[in-house]
Amino acid sequence: MSDATRSDGTRLNKRLAELGLCSRREADAWIESGWVRVNGAVASVGLQVRADDRIEVDPSARRSQASQVTVLLNKPVGYVSGQAEDGHRPAVTLVGPRTRWREDRSAMRFAPSQLRGLAPAGRLDIDSTGLLVLTQDGRIARQLIGEDSDIDKEYLVRVHYVAAGAAVAQNVQAALPPEALTRLRHGLHLDGRALKPAQVEWQNPEQLRFVLREGRKRQIRRMCEQVGLAVVGLKRVRIGGVRLGALPPGQWRYLGPQERF
Repeated sequence: MSDATRSDGTRLNKRLAELGLCSRREADAWIESGWVRVNGAVASVGLQVRADDRIEVDPSARRSQASQVTVLLNKPVGYVSGQAEDGHRPAVTLVGPRTRWREDRSAMRFAPSQLRGLAPAGRLDIDSTGLLVLTQDGRIARQLIGEDSDIDKEYLVRVHYVAAGAAVAQNVQAALPPEALTRLRHGLHLDGRALKPAQVEWQNPEQLRFVLREGRKRQIRRMCEQVGLAVVGLKRVRIGGVRLGALPPGQWRYLGPQERF
């Protein structure tokens, strides 16, 4: 059995991703470019490797990776995070020289090549606003949306309380039963699966602050529905150590070299 077909190892692209060097897709591109050697031999796509195999990456791969960009966008309502759907434009169409935040301190200059492969690392639904990360860097994508990602995300959520067919829009904090807030923090299920514990607290009488470590589809809206709350505004303001700050809606900036999620 050849090294490429043996079944007692791990695929090379997966091993490179596990080592934190790149994403699996990026690993395949490196391998196709001849930039990866295993035990001194140029690797092929699909190669299986063992724990004691010696893996070497050509400096050309590092240089290619260094040219990849990550941008932070303040997504407005009406844009979808990923591919265009139902006539709505994808958020990446907002990234261009005219919409770059004038207060962006990065020394990087915009180039059309930076749009190639620029993809959202996480979702923000069409009715929500705030911080959306778009990146060419597979390491960052894996960090934010990989299976083992544990990065927290912070949201400000304006709500109404619906009870007995009537909506309470003012001083919602006083109207909401205390046990509903307890359930938001822990005890709810979505799609038959228990949700992880969340931090949920009142920011003001009409607005909640959520901090989550998972990202189910329309999770906050569906959580609120289960306790009689209707979301009327949702804004993501932080992902890990990176904050939205004063970035205006519809504008973007580069992730700074010292910023870490």
